[in-house]
Amino acid sequence: MAPINWLILFIFFFYTLYMIMNFMYFNFIKKLKMKILKKKNMKNKNKFI
Repeated sequence: MAPINWLILFIFFFYTLYMIMNFMYFNFIKKLKMKILKKKNMKNKNKFI
C-alpha cells in the first residue's frame, strides 16, 4: 500500500504546484498587459494633446 500512497502524494504535490504556477503566470500576463495598455493610452493622450 505504501507505494500507492506515495504515488498519490506525488501526483497531488505536482498538481498543486502546477495550479500555483498557472495562477502566478496568468497574474503576470495580466500585469504586463495592463502596463502595455497604460503605455498605449499615454501615447494616445500625448498625440491628442
